[in-house]
Amino acid sequence: MSRSDLVIKLVEAGAQGDRPMLRRTVEAIVAEERAKQHHTFADRLSGALASVERAGPKAVAGTHLPDRVREFVVEVPARRALAELVLPEHVQEACDELIGEQRSGNLLRAHGLEPRHRVLLAGPPGNGKTSLAEALAEALAVPFFVVRYESVIGSYLGETATRLKRVFDYARTTPCVLFFDEFDAVGKERGDLHETGEIKRVVSSLLLQVDDLPSYTVVVCATNHPELLDRAVWRRFQLRLELPNPSQDQLKRWFETFLSRLDGKVGFSAAALSSKFRGASFAEVEQFSLDVQRRLVLSLGAMTARDALARQLQQWTRRFVISADAKERDGDQAPNPPPQTHRRKAPQGRPEGGS
Repeated sequence: MSRSDLVIKLVEAGAQGDRPMLRRTVEAIVAEERAKQHHTFADRLSGALASVERAGPKAVAGTHLPDRVREFVVEVPARRALAELVLPEHVQEACDELIGEQRSGNLLRAHGLEPRHRVLLAGPPGNGKTSLAEALAEALAVPFFVVRYESVIGSYLGETATRLKRVFDYARTTPCVLFFDEFDAVGKERGDLHETGEIKRVVSSLLLQVDDLPSYTVVVCATNHPELLDRAVWRRFQLRLELPNPSQDQLKRWFETFLSRLDGKVGFSAAALSSKFRGASFAEVEQFSLDVQRRLVLSLGAMTARDALARQLQQWTRRFVISADAKERDGDQAPNPPPQTHRRKAPQGRPEGGS
């Protein structure tokens, strides 16, 4: 049974008032964690049990994330499986290797080796970086913690570095996947003359914290702008994977899975649909599929899958877009066009995606 399953079992037992079951479950987990030398996590579980017995079943959920990090980290349920993602072959192989190493960590340690646990994901937005991090947590059956920048980044001297240290200190206490999205926000190049000394101190502290993580804590960082990262950041990551816009073959595979979930004949092949979305991101085609499903649900059976797909495809291809040529013509008349008109030209043969 995975750690997340055990926590759910704890909550259910406490909610139902099954105190003997609750105590036996917690004591079994504590014994297992102490055998693994995870004393901090074991102490936290013991404290949670004592709180439940004093204050009732709701204390379990409240003590799962300690107060010192609850503001800076959110635990997201890891529901997306790696098999659901359409990944480049080399990325799939690298992830399979990472999962295998983590699962056989004790064997590697017996030979003086540690499993890889630091991953950097780069590429355009909407191509699965967050989904891949979530899938790694699901495959490893560990919690998926997402760092909240709006709370971590402070305005006072040393505040950001102190908060990041709290996050890393907590991540060391339990096997987990710790995810930093938009990593360039805290991992910027220290040589940039436009950056303040505070950012440089944050990056220096961040690098030391990453180096000090145990191998059972998998840290995954994602960025749309890898060129902005500090040069010293790169060598910290044992896996550096690129997730580009999907190829035609990947789009075809994605649409094959999507069409298999629709009832009846749809009148479109996966190859035909993939050609219409040439250059789109996975987020764009996923949004298209959700729009089709919304049409079907709201029609209450009055619309077939074929009709819903055709109508949504027609609407999708007519989405508002401003071409580069039009922007240039507008620029002659309006030297300062509003920001919302700065849209890229849709690649030929595909609808403009995104919102």
